[in-house]
Amino acid sequence: MPRFAPDVPLAVRLPPPGAPLRHRIAEAIVDEIRRGALRDGDLLPSSRVLAADLGVSRSSVIGAYDELTSAGFAVGQAGSGTRVALGAAAAAIAHPDRSTPDPGPSARTTPHDHPTIRWDLSPGHPDSRLVSVRDWRRSWRAAAVAGIDGGYAGIDAHPGLRSALAAHLRRSRGIATHPDDVVIFASVSAVLRTVAGAAGLRGRVIAFEDPGFFRAAAALESSGVVVRPVAVDANGLDPMALTERDAAVYCTPAHQYPLGARMPVARRAQLLAWAHDTGGLIIEDDYDSEFRYDVTSLPPLRALHGGRDHVLHIGTASKVLTPSLRLAWLLAPPALRAGLDATLRATNENAAAVSAAALAHFLESGAMSRHLARTARTYRARRAAFVEALHGELADLRTPGARVVGVEAGLHVVLELPDHIDDEAVARDLRDEGLVAPSLAAYRRTPAAPRGLVCGYAQLPETQANDVAATIFAVLRRAL
Repeated sequence: MPRFAPDVPLAVRLPPPGAPLRHRIAEAIVDEIRRGALRDGDLLPSSRVLAADLGVSRSSVIGAYDELTSAGFAVGQAGSGTRVALGAAAAAIAHPDRSTPDPGPSARTTPHDHPTIRWDLSPGHPDSRLVSVRDWRRSWRAAAVAGIDGGYAGIDAHPGLRSALAAHLRRSRGIATHPDDVVIFASVSAVLRTVAGAAGLRGRVIAFEDPGFFRAAAALESSGVVVRPVAVDANGLDPMALTERDAAVYCTPAHQYPLGARMPVARRAQLLAWAHDTGGLIIEDDYDSEFRYDVTSLPPLRALHGGRDHVLHIGTASKVLTPSLRLAWLLAPPALRAGLDATLRATNENAAAVSAAALAHFLESGAMSRHLARTARTYRARRAAFVEALHGELADLRTPGARVVGVEAGLHVVLELPDHIDDEAVARDLRDEGLVAPSLAAYRRTPAAPRGLVCGYAQLPETQANDVAATIFAVLRRAL
């Protein structure tokens, strides 16, 4: 039986001003755990009660609880409040000072890659510790109870997940789709390999964003597709750069990967007009559209008039939950269904049945909606801290051509650099300083594409943003 109920006030002593209020609240609660006033398994006061007791806004308390959860000091339980995590007392005692809880080595280091890495800003990695352990276990238990799936590969596999995704995409992305339109795969690369075969794209030309997602390009090229680089600008890919020779185009309109541009509605309409006039296909990779900050949502290409017939809409659980889940999906045009089914049965690129069943339960139970609301707050705060730190360093650097782009959405930003800077060398020097931030070199397909660093912030604690920015710019000053 817990010693505290969510609506019982807790005597929390805030540290002196100097840090954001949510940090100070989190620090104070860790102090209470360290002193023994709070023990493993205790229920924390509800955000409403603690906010009233401290005389602060409820949003500050919610932000503090999110930080404690992401740091492993607390566990959020839907319908049951927030509880001190098991092992939190020992961790608090080991914590040397009154700073915001450090989320542990996995947030800033990749020991198997490099023993001295302090921060890993590789893009594409969400903070999987923000997933509710209770919801996650409940979904996997439901998948196990469901029994063994005896089905085979094909577009009709995983009917439960296809139905759950159709409902989720209708609510979250405004795409009116039927479960029969949804096809489940093990990865985005598997989707692209299957599409190349099903649509007869082998030996034909696909227009591809430059810079762009190199793994997608590799998957297409391994399937015999000819990838033609098309430069992107501040509005993403320009449909005017497409030709009748292009059989298809691969693009990331919600948040261009990696530069972060959002394709405006006018260009989206032009892109669909190109597909209608030429019979070309549009491969829309909607890889991290769930996360948008201070901007209005733009409709996916698939949701626009004519999108169902010409757009292959790809989504994945990798950026929302964890890449280890190995799940992706495709909304396919009706004309490709037969080809996709035949190719899938030949290649068996389907996802694992138990993973599909677990994600279906996670969606249908409402756990995904709760998770997205929680992570959006956390990622917004981490993004704001990191971008502010970068802008502060940029103001001191005063170098033309250096700027931060792609801040409106997603889980990464790009620090663009002047053309004369060797971004590969900068990335190598940063690794020597204990920081991983990939250069744009891996994403470029032509020498004219921009230089810069791709910085993922999903796992970067707000309290370390200034240190990371200072490290990046110390290396840049040497390069300049």
